[in-house]
Amino acid sequence: MAGSTLVGLFSLPVCAQQADPAAPVVVQPGAPGQPTRTLPPSTRATLPPRSPADVRFMQGMIMHHAQAVEMTALIESHTVNKNLRSLGARISSSQSDEIKFMQRWLEARGEPISPMMPEMTGMNMPSHAMNIASHSMLMPGMLTEKQMEALKKAKGKEFDRLFLTGMIQHHSGALIMVKDLFDTAGAGQDAELFNFATDVDSGQRAEIRIMQTMLGKNL
Repeated sequence: MAGSTLVGLFSLPVCAQQADPAAPVVVQPGAPGQPTRTLPPSTRATLPPRSPADVRFMQGMIMHHAQAVEMTALIESHTVNKNLRSLGARISSSQSDEIKFMQRWLEARGEPISPMMPEMTGMNMPSHAMNIASHSMLMPGMLTEKQMEALKKAKGKEFDRLFLTGMIQHHSGALIMVKDLFDTAGAGQDAELFNFATDVDSGQRAEIRIMQTMLGKNL
């Protein structure tokens, strides 16, 4: 009796292995009020649809963030202000990481990292002409070439003041870019982009308040 029981127990896994495993079930949630649909096992995940405004936002924000990183790179040689150095390190780190995220987002969707002006397509423009074109494409809040030159020439407290006023201007421009994105019909629906844009908005609002406080304390 005991022997037959053991035989029965050991035969269970064998039977389970011989049986065909259940095919995976892929279920697509329906719209509100609509039933779900069972999709075939061969269904592959696809990236959510994007709008041209999503792509323009990411391309533009890469350019925008790059200037902020360029500004923070001046801090070490232009000021000894510890609070400003700490703030600059945080801005540089966060925006460098966000640039990498935006580049990955665009690459995953087969989109170019930089926007291309229609009149530049197919043209072999010299580097100085490209620089002129890039300045004409400044995103909201970005410092002009003249402002950047003044920042590079300043030292000590004058640098601190120009940096803070310039970065407040810069961050405020990013807030405009986020607002424009969400004000565009069909844009900002991608979950990754939505979360990123809202994080940019909240993070840069907080940093603006910090910089305004630093300016109010006369550095």
